[in-house]
Parts: sequence; structure tokens; C-alpha cells
Amino acid sequence: MLIYKIFRANEWADLQSKGDTIGAPIDVADGYIHFSTAETVAETAAKYFTGVEGLVLLAIEADGLGPLKWEPAREGVLFPHLYRKLRLDDVIWSKPLPLEAGLHQFPDLT
Repeated sequence: MLIYKIFRANEWADLQSKGDTIGAPIDVADGYIHFSTAETVAETAAKYFTGVEGLVLLAIEADGLGPLKWEPAREGVLFPHLYRKLRLDDVIWSKPLPLEAGLHQFPDLT
């Protein structure tokens, strides 16, 4: 199963240059890396990245990714949280997340 991480361009560039990351500021503050599922990633973008340009969507294979915990967050929905650095080699693919008419345009996630 693929899970998704939204990064700002500088956060993605940092992961690419260093090979790993402790995540975005919210991840650092919470002590784990936040991910979304295909069903929740658009809501995550709307809630935390409204109007932000230059975003990158990363896809990561959840199976075998550890220590990954599924924990309740918004409205009790389970979200995947990674309790270690995210490594560049964890990333299956990355795609730009363009902003059009105020909404982020997502690639096909199925």
C-alpha cells in the first residue's frame, strides 16, 4: 500500500541532498513523520498547505516500512506515522503538486 508525504520544495531538496530527513517542522515538533493515505492526502493538502505553491508529493510503500504506526488523528481516522528518519530510498516516486485555481492538482493515486 502506498502512503503519501507532502513536502515543500526546500524540504524535498533537503531530502535529496542529504539522503534522509527528520521531516517538516510539524514532524520535528511531533517526533514522527506524518503521512496520509490516498483517501486523506487531498484533505491534508487543503488543511495544511492552502495556497502553497511548489509542493512535491512523495509516494512511499507502507509494507515493510518500520517503525510505522497507524494512529488516530483527525476525527479518529487512522494515519500512518513513521518513527525514524525518512530515507530517500524509501521514496517510490515523487511528483509535483501544482496549484490551479487555488486547489492542488493530484496525480492518479490508484
